[in-house]
Amino acid sequence: MTVVVVMGVSGSGKTTIARGVAERLGWELVEGDTFHPPENVAKMKAGTPLTDADRWPWLQAIAREIDAIRAGGRSALVACSALKRSYRAILIGDRPDVALAYLQGSRALIGRRIAARKGHFMPAGLLDSQFAALEEPGPEERPIVLSVAPGPEEIVSAAVAALRERGLIT
Repeated sequence: MTVVVVMGVSGSGKTTIARGVAERLGWELVEGDTFHPPENVAKMKAGTPLTDADRWPWLQAIAREIDAIRAGGRSALVACSALKRSYRAILIGDRPDVALAYLQGSRALIGRRIAARKGHFMPAGLLDSQFAALEEPGPEERPIVLSVAPGPEEIVSAAVAALRERGLIT
């Protein structure tokens, strides 16, 4: 049983990559955005960045879901921005069976991807606030760092290979 939090700024491909890995491994997919209360979604739609106070209940709800998955002996991919170390401490903390995968990409590349997507509540204008809030994971967090430059299939394959190398899957 393993849970992998797939993190990165909006537009980095969290859901796409988490879905691809989940499908390949037969694991559950948890979309972190579905845990946002309506007030958070409304703020983001209006172009207002969320504050830490806005994020705490959301992160705690995702952490409860991670604990429920672990208690059930299941494995899952959790797509969640998890931009700050303090947020990842809530989601991962001292859970030895929860790993971190970081989708890393340039502001320019991710900006182009956000501009091209349709129907998402996160407007392109909030990307700068995402990069401003981003605290890239350090070595102590033992992240699996995945470049977002390749296509989704290549990133999914790299993620699966990294999970295998770490002994998180067989």
